[in-house]
Amino acid sequence: MRADEGGVSLFKHDTEENQFIDKVVHISRVAKVVKGGRRFSFSAIVVVGDGDGGVGCGLGKAGEVPEAIRKGVENAKKNMIKIPLVEGTIPFESLGKFGAGKVLLKPAAEGTGVIAGGPVRAVVEAAGIQNILTKCLGTNNPHNVVKAAIDGLNRLQSRDSVAARRGKQAEDL
Repeated sequence: MRADEGGVSLFKHDTEENQFIDKVVHISRVAKVVKGGRRFSFSAIVVVGDGDGGVGCGLGKAGEVPEAIRKGVENAKKNMIKIPLVEGTIPFESLGKFGAGKVLLKPAAEGTGVIAGGPVRAVVEAAGIQNILTKCLGTNNPHNVVKAAIDGLNRLQSRDSVAARRGKQAEDL
């Protein structure tokens, strides 16, 4: 499928109001055994972000790879979350868990860059984080690692939201 026929770009996806960054994390070829042989289809894990604290992951399944990616992008846009960023990094250390996958996320000083493995790197770069340290603990299954990274980012709260919940000023914390 060519790009001018409605194919999906792997890097930037333009819409009317926003510009999203999509990253394909993993594509699996799965087989269903039937009487006449094997039927192959594809499963794609896609991460979508706006580069400014918004990120989501999605799973798409189809008979062709571009169609699976397109479905994954649509699913990821529906599951987007917003995370607080502080000067290009996260506000505090966080541990995300999903299944057997655990991802440790630590804020880093300016100039450190993104220190992360494949699936976590895709999530962090799509979210627009420039400086972060990460470590995958437990499994390295891309499904669980991506969802654990999203969970770790979802646990983050901004200083203002914590102060408002406690009924204090942000400077008092």
